[in-house]
Amino acid sequence: MKSTKVLVPSGVLGLGFDLKALNTGIKNKPDIIAIDGGSTDSGPFSLGSGTSKYSRDAVRSEWKSLMKARNKAKIPLIIGSCGTCGTDSMVDWMEEITIELAKELNQNLKIAKLYCEQKRDYIKINYKNSRITSLNPAPNLNVSLIDEMTHIVALAGAEQIQECLKTGADIILAGRTTDTAIISALPLMNGSDPGASWHGAKIAECGALCSSNPTSGVVLVEFDQIGFTVEAMSENAFCTPDTVAAHMLYENADPYILLEPGGYMDVTNAFYSSINNRKVRVQGANWHTSKKYNVKLEGARVYGYQTSLLVILRENFYVKNAMKWTEKLSSFLKKEIKLRMKLNASDYSLDFRHIGINSTLGDLEKSERIPIEVGVLCIVTSKRNKISTEIAKLINPFLLHFPLTTNEELPTFAFPYSPVHSDRGCVYEFSLNHLLELNNPMDAFQIKVSEV
Repeated sequence: MKSTKVLVPSGVLGLGFDLKALNTGIKNKPDIIAIDGGSTDSGPFSLGSGTSKYSRDAVRSEWKSLMKARNKAKIPLIIGSCGTCGTDSMVDWMEEITIELAKELNQNLKIAKLYCEQKRDYIKINYKNSRITSLNPAPNLNVSLIDEMTHIVALAGAEQIQECLKTGADIILAGRTTDTAIISALPLMNGSDPGASWHGAKIAECGALCSSNPTSGVVLVEFDQIGFTVEAMSENAFCTPDTVAAHMLYENADPYILLEPGGYMDVTNAFYSSINNRKVRVQGANWHTSKKYNVKLEGARVYGYQTSLLVILRENFYVKNAMKWTEKLSSFLKKEIKLRMKLNASDYSLDFRHIGINSTLGDLEKSERIPIEVGVLCIVTSKRNKISTEIAKLINPFLLHFPLTTNEELPTFAFPYSPVHSDRGCVYEFSLNHLLELNNPMDAFQIKVSEV
């Protein structure tokens, strides 16, 4: 059996990769180029708003390099989770960029678009028919909650990508997919070992993150009937058994098990060996097919409207007592908001983060030290944008002059910009983390093919 070579330029389009390494990868004659377009890493905003986290110019620039590489190698090019979130609008957004570049590069292309967005009525029918089950953690699902969601996507697996490949498309623009599906699909089609196909896809999903030089981007994975090999394409990057095996720990609750549509992969018996100082051979992973075919659902809804303020404490007494100061200030502000704006605590939320003390970990922070200065970030959230802004304006003078003790002179703190409040606008929250059972893998997905 002929092996299948998959070239992965980077962990995500928009992050960057080494062009020299990309060219080296093309010289190794891959069968397909596969790159991810996004994830939920940065929170629910992209899915909620149906927009890309990454710069269009950055995406266009890197996609141009990949389209040129694809044309040179005469192989398919695929991107999953278009525009970060994989909504239908982001698939069309990537198609728009692709058509622009096709004209610029004078390329004739066959494009397959995989749409993964779900209509609310379809989700409600499946919910009522008990075909949706919750993952952990997940909000309690009901019809009202489904109606509030701005966008819902289903994560495609290898089967849906394979249907796109069968169209003979030069470029596949996929909506929301699992990170591994776009890499495993062709090896599985070509008869590679299922366990190895999924394992190799997991190792390569973030490009050179499985190497000694993560920022170099490009890796080449070669799949066969019993295993796979992985090699970084940059001359300054090396894959070792340690760097490769470690990637099973990345974004994975279980270091041995990887859940995918249609089953799960188990690497308990996998073993890793160096072929040379750049390349690693892996065998031993097992694939277990499930009785039911499930795809993960992701959804987001509007949570509220947010305004933030930032003040910097520099005076030593206030730096030492920053936590006590914000506790006292918070109690004072809630009384003022109720008195002046007639709002109850249930009408809004007021959150203080102490940058330089515990803004990342909050109460879990164990390191105790006194910094030179502390940035106090105040976040106001409510159901109406006007309310959040009005509360922020009410807070403003007290962030500048509120005293910690009653008998001291009025203190003054630093505002880094004017006005100190920043309207963040609409904020979202994830409202679906569930599984949808399908009779057929394509039931929740659509493919459209066009020629440019």
